[in-house]
Amino acid sequence: MTLKLMIPAVMRILYLCLGWLMVATGVVGAFLPVLPTTPFLLIALWCFSKSSPKLEAWLLNHPRFGLSLRNWQEKGAIPRKAKIAAVSLMTVSYGIFWFTTEPTPLRAGIVAAVMLGAAAFVVTRPDP
Repeated sequence: MTLKLMIPAVMRILYLCLGWLMVATGVVGAFLPVLPTTPFLLIALWCFSKSSPKLEAWLLNHPRFGLSLRNWQEKGAIPRKAKIAAVSLMTVSYGIFWFTTEPTPLRAGIVAAVMLGAAAFVVTRPDP
């Protein structure tokens, strides 16, 4: 086998392994409230799109997560309940950060800016 043919095969295997790692992490996140599920499944979906159309279709047609993944893939849409949950948890997380670490004003400002940017991104996505 030539090197030119081996590189795509190696990349396909890497994407496949990374996809399964993201699925596993997403499954763990389904049971742990501090670990999000959907972002890991979105990464898995991207990896499977590069390595296995069959596994990509499996995720897109999954009875629990398929609709959310399809909405994101097709429209960049996030359901309103998910937006509310995300922004609420960001707010609570910032409160915990503020009261438990006693951050310097610079650190508090940087963390607030990052969280506000993420919240703005989530809120401005269309509803499905």
